[in-house]
Amino acid sequence: MTGLALGLMLGAGLFLVWSSFWVPPAERRVTRNRLRDRLADEIVQSGIPGLGVGTLIAFAMGTFVIVFVIFQLVVGAAPLALCFALMAGWSPIVFVRVRARRRRARLRELWPDAIDNVASGVRAGLALPEALGQLSVRGPEELRTAFRAFAEDYRLTGRFHDCLDRLKEGLSDPVGDRLIESLRMAREVGGSDLGRLLRTLSLFLREDARTRAELETRQSWTVNAARLAVAAPWLVLLILSGRRESVAAYSSLTGVGVLAGGAAVSAIAYWAMLRIARLPEEGRVLR
Repeated sequence: MTGLALGLMLGAGLFLVWSSFWVPPAERRVTRNRLRDRLADEIVQSGIPGLGVGTLIAFAMGTFVIVFVIFQLVVGAAPLALCFALMAGWSPIVFVRVRARRRRARLRELWPDAIDNVASGVRAGLALPEALGQLSVRGPEELRTAFRAFAEDYRLTGRFHDCLDRLKEGLSDPVGDRLIESLRMAREVGGSDLGRLLRTLSLFLREDARTRAELETRQSWTVNAARLAVAAPWLVLLILSGRRESVAAYSSLTGVGVLAGGAAVSAIAYWAMLRIARLPEEGRVLR
């Protein structure tokens, strides 16, 4: 009986040790969800209709496989095919992020006008849902679709807070989060300072957009030069891949080491360039 109990305890202990290697910790799941949420926000901010996280990842993986197979059939060097397939597979995500960053820059200039319209509606005596709904007609063109969906949603349900939540997800914008939470608080607790709050937020956004535009103009040539410096070696490698001598050299163990070292240096240099040169983006604190 004692031997059976010891055996069960030993088995349970071995099972717990084994499971600790395979069950992801909570921090890893939180990080994965955070990365997925960030990618989902960038997809929404890019303005590409019908695109989801799963679709984007599947498209990236499909691009990787297609480029790898074509490059392998044409050139016949697996290390070279792997390098360029990784670049091609990452390109859809880069495209979405660049498009989202450009659209955020445009919206950063449009949000002050939208907030001024809401403040004017509130000052004219309109209810908060009506003040938001009028942006579907009087607001900036880039924002009309989201606020038109909000107006239709509110007419169908009449639930202001639920409609605000869906509007927040439809915008996925930090400025929109601040505006929505300010209106939500004003609806819940009331108060006469909403107009002052909206005017202050509009003034702050205009100053921020003007300062950011000046900084981006000054550093744009430096960022473009750094990107060209990172891309130039790989363009040369792509040209050299048409020669049999180069293909044979990079197919060897030494060539694989050179490719791996070059890829690591390029990735670290590009990451450092982004960290140094890019202005900080405002996160969605009020998600």
